[in-house]
Amino acid sequence: MPIMGGMMSQNILNLVDIGMVGHLGDTALAATGIGSFTNYLAISFIIGLSAGVQALAARRLGEERHDETAVPLNGGLLLALIIGVPLCAVLYLAIPATYSFLSDDPAVIEQGVPYLQVRILSMVAVGMNFSFRGYWSAIHMTGVYLRTLLIMHACNIFLNWVLIFGHLGAPEMGVLGAGLATTISLYIGTGLYFFFAYRHARDKGFLNRVPSRSTLWQQLRLSLPASIQQVFFSAGLVTLMWIVSQIGTAEVAAVNVLMTFHITAILPAFGLALAATTLVGNALGRGDTEDAVLWGWNAAAISLVYGVLLSLLLIPFADPLLGVFLTNPETRQLAYWPMILWALVIGFDTTGMVLMNALIGAGDTRRSMWISVIAQWVFFLPFAFIAGPVLGFGLLGIWLVNSVYRSGQAVVCIQSWAARRWIGIKL
Repeated sequence: MPIMGGMMSQNILNLVDIGMVGHLGDTALAATGIGSFTNYLAISFIIGLSAGVQALAARRLGEERHDETAVPLNGGLLLALIIGVPLCAVLYLAIPATYSFLSDDPAVIEQGVPYLQVRILSMVAVGMNFSFRGYWSAIHMTGVYLRTLLIMHACNIFLNWVLIFGHLGAPEMGVLGAGLATTISLYIGTGLYFFFAYRHARDKGFLNRVPSRSTLWQQLRLSLPASIQQVFFSAGLVTLMWIVSQIGTAEVAAVNVLMTFHITAILPAFGLALAATTLVGNALGRGDTEDAVLWGWNAAAISLVYGVLLSLLLIPFADPLLGVFLTNPETRQLAYWPMILWALVIGFDTTGMVLMNALIGAGDTRRSMWISVIAQWVFFLPFAFIAGPVLGFGLLGIWLVNSVYRSGQAVVCIQSWAARRWIGIKL
């Protein structure tokens, strides 16, 4: 429940962000949309570190090795520094020269380059925050995660109001202000996580024990498939934005809103997915494989019910909801039917996502990676390009392909969990 509460706060943050930027017009929405998805690509590898932290810490808790549960966290923080600092520097310098590959609209480029650069500066904070999230989830202290996230989001909303529109004597920074507000808030969150970990995890090895080279290597190998999965998934989102940009800027603005709704809607289910990751790992640490199997199915069933109920709420209110964020009637009409299509399959989508994370909790990060990469890159993106820019079916054609892709991926995840090939993986 604390994870889901934290995810709901993320929902509010996403909607407030896009609501504020939406008042700046379609160009601003397109710039932040492309920037956000590209930033996700840039930080995706470092996000994958949380998978190793959570899987190892959950397994140690199940084994009752309590004084070692924070050692994987130390490893995640160390890897976030080693990987994050040089990667951040390289990407920051490369953005001005490469942004034109994402959009050929001069107005979008003008606003998007500084926005993306300031977002990239949060890379180390993101890596550490996700490592902390994995740890708090693994040891059943998700309330710490919730408190930190609520404070961080409150700061982000306030700073958005100040920096985007120039309140309280601050300069009116527009799109750049939105990016700066997010980066500052992420570093505030990192500071809070360190404070809480110092209070609650010192006796569990936090900052007291440096992981051995073999432990660090094991953690990196466990995290690597999850990191690669995140890289390919986020690269797919950027590729999707490029595909849509071949149709028009209004379509890019519509996709920004659609994807924000999508991410917003599945975040509570993602809370269930994180819980499944932890509980499967705990059960396997105790040697109880049947309990691990049931945790995966139970979380998936709850997620399916959530998805179905959400679709019943979204379908009749699609147009007024889109009207809050898309002030241009033509752009809103572009987004309407794709949103209806997506709402129809969200139950399958969330079920697959939960079981994919259950596989990660079992240590089967490679299978999870291959399912995600093949479904997105072999099926979705090629057929989306054919349906949209090539055949001329536009955004609706792309979202029809997206619905088939998300449903099919869910079916494969269900089959993989039922096959139980993940039983016996040692961590």
